[in-house]
This record gives sequence, structure tokens and C-alpha cells, in this order.
Amino acid sequence: MNKAIHMSLPDATTPTDPSANIVSVRGITKFYGSDVHALEDVNLDFPTGQMTTLLGPSGCGKTTLLKIIAGLLETTSGEVMVKGKAVTSPGPERAFVFQDFALLPWATVTRNVAFGLELTGVPLKEREAKAKSYIDKVGLSGFEDKYPHELSGGVRQRVGLARALAVDADVLLMDEPFSAVDEQNRRKFQEDLLHLLSVENKTVIFVTHSIEEAVYVSDQIVLLSPRPGRIHSIIRPELDRSSSPDDIRRDKVYLDTVEEIWGNIREYLD
Repeated sequence: MNKAIHMSLPDATTPTDPSANIVSVRGITKFYGSDVHALEDVNLDFPTGQMTTLLGPSGCGKTTLLKIIAGLLETTSGEVMVKGKAVTSPGPERAFVFQDFALLPWATVTRNVAFGLELTGVPLKEREAKAKSYIDKVGLSGFEDKYPHELSGGVRQRVGLARALAVDADVLLMDEPFSAVDEQNRRKFQEDLLHLLSVENKTVIFVTHSIEEAVYVSDQIVLLSPRPGRIHSIIRPELDRSSSPDDIRRDKVYLDTVEEIWGNIREYLD
């Protein structure tokens, strides 16, 4: 029977193989000022072409680690390697999907999706054609000329995802991308995301507070301890992805993995 596999923590002295692990973090420690100790000595590899979810109690440093990988925050100590090169700033191989959508209010859906391409100098016709392709892929055909204020939260989030995909980055960094939508749409987005990634073959680093979401979408789950965030354990849910979404959510492996992770998190809350 399939089981969730718990892996040992990575050895900071082990050389990183960029072909196997597109992103590696070594010795990441982060302080905010002199008072907040957000992360402590985090060592972690993110396998190429897989989805890794950062999970843990509120304040454990999930989003901080994500932003450090994105190059949006500096570390206090330690380093991030992407494709074997040290990260010092944002780069074209990484695209960020923000929790609050971060859309341009004065721009249409097409302009928003094409915005990253516009910044890199892609010609108008080419970037609009590519934007249209990804608008179609995320299920937004017919919304091309709409503005953000005319869209629901769920539709705005799809626009943000299409924009991230359009720049063709190797790594998608997603900060609680489905937290602002209702449960029905959240489940549909999870299914659509997995389908998109099976076609796009991206590496995804995903932050969520939902244990069920983490188990459903992830190849690898990194459970962080309360502040300062350290790696508590690494879990690989061995789910039969050929099953239907409903069958996966009823699968004993899925249910047992959810309960096991909840048991670990509950220890921190007692």
C-alpha cells in the first residue's frame, strides 16, 4: 500500500545538482530588526519539475522564505541557489503569484497578463498572442478586455496565474494563491493548477495554511516549526494521481496524511 514518505533533513554539506534540484537554500536565517527571529538555519532542496508546499502554523516564516527565494527579501545569513547560481535579486527564472493579485487597476486582462513580457521588451503582437494563449489556458476566454474592478476575486487570481505563466519562468512562487476564494472555487483551482502544471512542466513553490490543499497538490510538503521557522519534517504524499479528484480526496493515504500532519501541527498549538 502507498504511504506518505517522511524524508530526512537535507545535509548542508551535500553539493547541489541543478538538474535534480532547481532551487536550493542553505543555512537561511532571517531576523526582522532585532526583535523578530523569522527563520533559523533552513536547508532545503526543491526538485525540478515538482510542486513543493511550505506548510506550518501562522508566523512560522513560510512567506518570508518564499520572498527570500524570490529575491524580494535579503537573508540575515545563508544563501539561495537557483540553477546553481546565487540569488541576489529577482530574476526572470522566477515568477511570483501574489496573494492579493497585484494586478494593474488601469489595465485590461490582456495587458495585465502581458505585463511581464512588456517589461522585457517583447513586441506588442507577440506578447498579446502569448497573453491570449494563457488567458485561454486558465479558462478566461471572453475576459480579455475586462478591467480588474469588473472581475471577481477568483477571476483576478486566474489573471495573476496567467501572467506568471506567460513569462515562461522555470519556477513559480505562489503565496496562498487560493485563500481569497470560496471552497468550491478553491477545489476547482487546485484541479486546474495540477492540470496546467502537467502540461507546462514547471517547478512550483507553494505556500498555504490548508493541510488538505497541501496534501492534494504537492509532490513534497515541508512542515515548518513555529517561529523561528525550522524544518520539522518533509513529507511526500504517495497519491495515485491517475484517480479522479474525488477519489483522491477519499483515498486512505490522502486522509491519513492529512491527519498525520494535523497531529504534528496540533502539538505546536497545545
